Amino acid sequence: MTSNGKSHGIKFSAAGLLVTLGIVFGDIGTSPLYVMKAVIREDFPIETDFIVGILSCVIWTLTIQTTIKYVIITLRADNKGEGGIFSLFALLRKSKRWVYILAIIGGSTLLADGIITPSITVVSSIEGLQLINPAIKVVPIVIAILTALFLVQQFGTEYIGKFFGPVMFFWFLMLGVLGLLEIHEQLSVLKAFNPWYAVHLLWKYPGSILLLGAVFLCTTGAEALYTDLGHCGIKNIRISWIFVKITLILNYLGQGAWLLSHGNAINNLTNPFFAFMPAWFLPFGVALATAAAIIASQALISGSYTLISEAISLNFWPKIKIKYPTLQKGQMYISSINWFLWFSCMLVVLIFRESNNMEAAYGLSITITMLITTFLMVSYLSIKRTPLVVRVAFLGIYLLIEGAFLYANLFKFSHGGWFTILAAGILVIVMLSWYHGRRITNRFLRFLPLEQYIDTIKDLRNDTSIPKTSSNLVYLTKANRVTDVESKIILSILNKQPKRADHYWLIHVDIMDDPRTMEYKVTHIIPGILTRIDFFLGFKVERRIHSMFKHITNEMAKRGDIDLFSGYPSLRKHNVITDFRFIIIDRLNLSDLEFKFLERVIINIYLFFVRHSLSDVKALGFDASSVYVEQMALGFEGGTNFRLVERS
Repeated sequence: MTSNGKSHGIKFSAAGLLVTLGIVFGDIGTSPLYVMKAVIREDFPIETDFIVGILSCVIWTLTIQTTIKYVIITLRADNKGEGGIFSLFALLRKSKRWVYILAIIGGSTLLADGIITPSITVVSSIEGLQLINPAIKVVPIVIAILTALFLVQQFGTEYIGKFFGPVMFFWFLMLGVLGLLEIHEQLSVLKAFNPWYAVHLLWKYPGSILLLGAVFLCTTGAEALYTDLGHCGIKNIRISWIFVKITLILNYLGQGAWLLSHGNAINNLTNPFFAFMPAWFLPFGVALATAAAIIASQALISGSYTLISEAISLNFWPKIKIKYPTLQKGQMYISSINWFLWFSCMLVVLIFRESNNMEAAYGLSITITMLITTFLMVSYLSIKRTPLVVRVAFLGIYLLIEGAFLYANLFKFSHGGWFTILAAGILVIVMLSWYHGRRITNRFLRFLPLEQYIDTIKDLRNDTSIPKTSSNLVYLTKANRVTDVESKIILSILNKQPKRADHYWLIHVDIMDDPRTMEYKVTHIIPGILTRIDFFLGFKVERRIHSMFKHITNEMAKRGDIDLFSGYPSLRKHNVITDFRFIIIDRLNLSDLEFKFLERVIINIYLFFVRHSLSDVKALGFDASSVYVEQMALGFEGGTNFRLVERS
């Protein structure tokens, strides 16, 4: 098994660009539904300086934050073609061990963003129906759409996914055309390309810095550009972004022009996105907006599955069941995450009910994600030996910009921002507890030199007075070095009902920083008696260890390294295949161990998730009928934390 290390994204082509539109730009592409609406809810006059200033902030946010930071700079930090918070962490974790904290916070806030994005996009689009019929109830329709969307996930979206690209193409085309048709009414909005008007806005209107919380909504989908790098490829994202950015800016300018032309008729319930559509086009506009909102929601849901699967591989998340409902590459379904997202979206819809309220809650968590990406990128630039002046400039510029956005968004906390921060906080606790829980339990692992047990294992194999446990005994080992073995494995073989076998196997799984690595190495420690197989698997590779082990043993048999036919004469003459038994050692008996208070809390949370997550048997794809789980106390053999004195 080998890995070529090349990008697994869609090849650069016209078709690739179209698919990229459907996968990458749903979130940022539906931002025009609510950005300008969020701005006019504030107590500021609808006048030229104000609107042009807001538009200038939007244009330069899309330029500095999305184009320069993500499209030009961050997309270059690819891990063998893969992108995103966890892929970037995998590049850094060996040289900068502390970055796991940043990765956990960034991943958690990004997942929390996936809770509110489907809600606000679908609600904003369905609210357009109220311009056609004010009596229409939005909430029931939104609940029905989101429930149907989450229900269909288990069947996969391979077939309907083919329509995502064309739908989003027409969506962006509509954005650009509608904006272009309105701009000529107020050509003064074109002054927004001058960044001076953004600065002028913040200087002229007291308290206008808080408007940055609304402006920030125009770039909330920027992180998805990086996360979806592995699915689409850097060229497809960069080229399609040119088209997307042009249409977005045209639409924002068109909405601004409409606001200047109809300032007296505007109230807090007005959504300029729908209001500036011709009346005859409104039903088509609402339908296309709803389709785009569903596609944006689908992208966030799929992205959440990907993040969790990466978190599992990187030991940030408990092992949970992942299904692959279609043959389409990269498409997965995680039931527990799916219904957690559905439940959270239902809470958002029922608590906030209107997009006006959701806008107040939206953006805070994703601002934190972007700040985390900035810190990780500075670390990445340092290991790439980028000049110090460049790193300082990058950090200074984006700390200033994203710090200002964070300051503005912090005022949303009491208006609903608490919801996503609460969700992100829960996710952080789960990830930190799982990560540190594993580290605490691993402290009690003891490794022994294999060399001193070689003669003992040979003698045990030949001792016919001991009943044979199996022809082949297979153990999972955590020993990184081939020369070592866990004390628990030796204890299992020699002391816990001695286990005689013809052949002993040790399997070790090493998760690599390269996301798609699929390699293995066979070491014959005692030829014909004890063999170790090391798997080197990328963090995006599904760990079907049982199937992989079977593949390797078949390859070894073809080369004549092992004999796969039964060692029992009565079975061998009928060409019956030899038997295997897999031994999984459960090391979670902690009753005799003492921990500090914080460690005890972490361990209790960790054990809770262990009990409610997949066992190693299921997580590694073993056939349960051939696996024996052996429980052992966690701790050093023979070690005690007390001293007994013999009475004389």
